[in-house]
Amino acid sequence: MLELVTRAGCHLCDEAEVALRELGLEPVLRDVDADQELSALYDFRVPVVLLDGQVVAEGRVDPERLRRVLRA
Repeated sequence: MLELVTRAGCHLCDEAEVALRELGLEPVLRDVDADQELSALYDFRVPVVLLDGQVVAEGRVDPERLRRVLRA
């Protein structure tokens, strides 16, 4: 499962979502501020891209790097 941990008003989160969608992917969006566990893990790290529960990207997401990681 592909998830994007995000928060409202986060421009980096918006950019990460666009990058994933441009790769033809539809991530499950998870609001870091609505979940205590996510907040404890990722509060200052958003956006965070998780693939099967593992962090594959965070912060400023590089679309090319993300493409390579997700295709591996």
